[in-house]
Amino acid sequence: GMLIKGGKYIEALAQADVVLVDKTGTLTVGRPAVTAIIPLGGMSDVEILALAAAAERDSEHPLAAAIRQAAQDRELHLQVPESFMAVPGHGIRAQIGTDTIVVGNQRMVGKDAVHPESDRLEAAGNTVVAVALNGAVVGLIALADTVRPEIADAFAALRAQGIDTIEMLTGDNEPVAAALARQLGIGYRANLLPEDKIAVVRTYQADGHRVVMIGDGVNDAPALAQAHVGIAMGVAGTEVALEAAHVALMRDDWMLVPAVLAVAKRTMRVVKGNIAFTAIYNLVGLTLAALGVLPPVFAAAAQSLPDLGIMANSARLLRLQGMPRAAALTASSAIGAKPPAVVCADSCCVPTTVDSGATMIPLQTIIDLGCSDGCCAPADG
Repeated sequence: GMLIKGGKYIEALAQADVVLVDKTGTLTVGRPAVTAIIPLGGMSDVEILALAAAAERDSEHPLAAAIRQAAQDRELHLQVPESFMAVPGHGIRAQIGTDTIVVGNQRMVGKDAVHPESDRLEAAGNTVVAVALNGAVVGLIALADTVRPEIADAFAALRAQGIDTIEMLTGDNEPVAAALARQLGIGYRANLLPEDKIAVVRTYQADGHRVVMIGDGVNDAPALAQAHVGIAMGVAGTEVALEAAHVALMRDDWMLVPAVLAVAKRTMRVVKGNIAFTAIYNLVGLTLAALGVLPPVFAAAAQSLPDLGIMANSARLLRLQGMPRAAALTASSAIGAKPPAVVCADSCCVPTTVDSGATMIPLQTIIDLGCSDGCCAPADG
């Protein structure tokens, strides 16, 4: 379930002490859904959705896919853009006829994207993008993703393996990033552009840390390449990220992250054991041969014996199949990782949904929620 592109990355993984992770598509499943459409300029929510979906037609971003899916669910007719430009960390710009459509964050659209409704949606854990038509903001689209259910176990296993620092790097807004980071018990940096992520990686490297970067999208590719080891989520990852990364996870399973570290650490122990065994064996053999204790014929025959020992010792790595996952789950159980708690009343929040038999926690509900007047709001503290 994992592809490591070179032996030097196994050595770097074994020495890693900092793990940096992207949010959308990495910590979350990468399948966000549209939760609200807020008209601002006299257009209907259907018109805003159709406009945004048409503009996002050629985008690879998970949020763009969610907008297109929402339009498809409503069976909306979408125009084909004549030109399209993606601005990593900001949004997209498209030309449809004589109209210029911009879909993105506040940095992309401008201060007109700031709205009280936007603040409320972000406080509830939604990512909000603005839709602008010919320079005027005409609406807001709120989207929410689902946190991967195995994240808590994976982080517990990483800490059990000696990873001291786990930090989330995201281009998302501060409220959403803070809520998710607080729930997972990790540090975070929000509102980051791709070059900002590279700067964070370089800062840790300059301080002498061995950095692992985990991501899946175009925005992550530069940081994946800069890190000592870049890990791409294989199934959900884009081709750019898979090419830039040094390790590709072929399954969309976060438990492969502590597993690949376990493989690297045990591999390096076996390598060092083989080197030590060979050195001691040769030293003893050469000494005995030089003193005449070991006849030349026997010395020549004995020279091939270490190869058998090295092969036998290395064969122990074959027993790694299935072991890292079990060890990771044991570690997380010992640490006592707990699922997120949701406090709701009057059925104003849906705490969980079920997907393929696994419990999935919606992003907007992983915040420690309280309810006021029948509506969910962030709890005090």
